[in-house]
Amino acid sequence: EGQAPRAPRLKALSGEGQAPRAPRLKALSGEGQAPRAPRLKALRRTPCVGICSTTYGDLVCRGCKRFAHEIVGWNGYLESQRDLVWSRLRKLLGESVRVHLRIVDEERLRAAALAAQVPDAARLPADVLAFETLRLSPLPLDALGLAHTESGPTDVRDAVLAIDREFYLRSRAHFEASFKTLSSP
Repeated sequence: EGQAPRAPRLKALSGEGQAPRAPRLKALSGEGQAPRAPRLKALRRTPCVGICSTTYGDLVCRGCKRFAHEIVGWNGYLESQRDLVWSRLRKLLGESVRVHLRIVDEERLRAAALAAQVPDAARLPADVLAFETLRLSPLPLDALGLAHTESGPTDVRDAVLAIDREFYLRSRAHFEASFKTLSSP
């Protein structure tokens, strides 16, 4: 008593008097839709891993191992420029993995990568796949089809850290060789 009736727009927002909505889960699951073509590009748009040290003055990021100017210019790069950066990163990561690990059973590694849901597992080179799988899987090296080299760590977490450190050092060396000029004596 003494209250004004609800405004029509409030009634509409509450859903009162409206036809029930169809559930959206069916549409989101892809049920009843034509199968999608497999993706040809990497699932990740950028190599960024969310740990950017270039904001603190590093010329090579300790997270993704890109150069500071590549991070700044990434969104303006052509696809061919991005592909060159991705290619260099995969090459340096692969070299870093081979310093510390040997792939003993690639089939076992690929199965473990699929179980760990490594993105693009079927398309990654085995050495890069080894690192990505190590990061995501709690299994020991031998269960992943891997073995440590003579100088490589035997513990999975130590192996990940050692490979990441090697990857950073190689990326920094590549930057210095490509962009720094030596001062004359």
